[in-house]
Amino acid sequence: MASFDYQVGGVTMKVPTGCMFSHIIRGQGKDITYQNAGVDCGFVGALNAGFCNWRIDFTYANTGNKTYRTSRGNTHTECKIDPMRNNAPQKLPHYGKACAHLNINGVRRVSQCHHITK
Repeated sequence: MASFDYQVGGVTMKVPTGCMFSHIIRGQGKDITYQNAGVDCGFVGALNAGFCNWRIDFTYANTGNKTYRTSRGNTHTECKIDPMRNNAPQKLPHYGKACAHLNINGVRRVSQCHHITK
C-alpha cells in the first residue's frame, strides 16, 4: 500500500509505506466458505496512529466486470492500526471476481481481488 495522507478533525494523518492490505478467500467453485480482509503493518508502519474512519467492503462481479453484489461494512470512527473484517459465506450466482476494498473517510484507498473460475 502506498503512503497517503487524510484528514480527521483538522489533523493530518499519514499512513506510511510498510502497510499491506490482504484479502483471504477460501472455497470451491462459486461457493465461498471463508472470506477475510484487513491491514497488516510492518515495523515502520506499526508506529503510526492507525486508520481512522475506516470501512471494508466486499464486492462480487461477473465475468463482464459488472458488480452484482456488495457487502458494505460498518464505518469505524475509532483509529485502529490493524482494521479487519470477516464476511459471511457466499453462494455466488456467477463466475467472475470477489474483491475487498479499504475505505478511509469514505474514499476507496486500496482493493484486492480474486478471480472465481471453474
